[in-house]
Amino acid sequence: MIKSMTGFGRFEKCDERRKIAVEIKSVNHRYLDVNIKMPKKLSFFETSVRSLLKEYMQRGKVDIYITYEDYTESNFSLKYNKDMAKAYLHYLNEMESEFGLENDIRVSVLSRYPEVFTLEEQDVDEDELWNELEAVIRKACEAFVQSRLTEGENLKKDLIGKLDGMLECVAVIEERAPFIVEEYKTKIRDRVSDMLSDSKIDENRILTEVTLFADRVCVDEEIVRLKSHINGTRDTLLKGGSVGRKLDFIAQEMNREANTILSKSTDLSTSNVAIDLKTNIEKVREQIQNIE
Repeated sequence: MIKSMTGFGRFEKCDERRKIAVEIKSVNHRYLDVNIKMPKKLSFFETSVRSLLKEYMQRGKVDIYITYEDYTESNFSLKYNKDMAKAYLHYLNEMESEFGLENDIRVSVLSRYPEVFTLEEQDVDEDELWNELEAVIRKACEAFVQSRLTEGENLKKDLIGKLDGMLECVAVIEERAPFIVEEYKTKIRDRVSDMLSDSKIDENRILTEVTLFADRVCVDEEIVRLKSHINGTRDTLLKGGSVGRKLDFIAQEMNREANTILSKSTDLSTSNVAIDLKTNIEKVREQIQNIE
């Protein structure tokens, strides 16, 4: 199936211990460009997160937002810094004797001094935390991939419709091509006839001129290649997979053939159809930029 490079996925897990939420957004990009925003507490998982994301996406500018909340009080412990308390008390006693002040220090007062009591976060079980985080990321990735597939199917239908329109343009050009040479032959004979009046017209000269003209405006090769590229694009779309780069290359080739046809055209109606063909190719190429 075809995947769009535009996608969105979100998943959240919340229980009595912690809450983890993952949100993924993406737009088109030539390569895979991942930007991860998550709490510092989880930063040591960044390499693992990047490796995991590569299982679900190959191209696109991807932003992933991870939020984490810990509800467990057991993750923190109260620490008493005895040495710090001793130092405070020593200097307070020294101030009492030096300045003749009343020493009113009590335990409740001393305990409020900085660093006497501190809260320290306990080490978490990294394997357990990663298992939970990985499960949430995978769920978000699955939703993300599904949104890309849905958008990809819409892109495929639109592109196939545009390819059908391109084939119609090519068919008109192909049908019109033989008449251009005949019309030129008639035009040149009429001109020569007007110039020479009653003199005999040199048919060999006319045939030579028409032959040169036919070679100059012949678009048979371009038409064959265009048909091949259009049908190849259709087959690639139906086959599916990560085909964006391949389709972009084919679109460039189609544009090159259309330019050649337009440059060779000496017929207004053919030129107009060739312009429509180029317009459709540009539309197809713009859509292809969104395919993974």
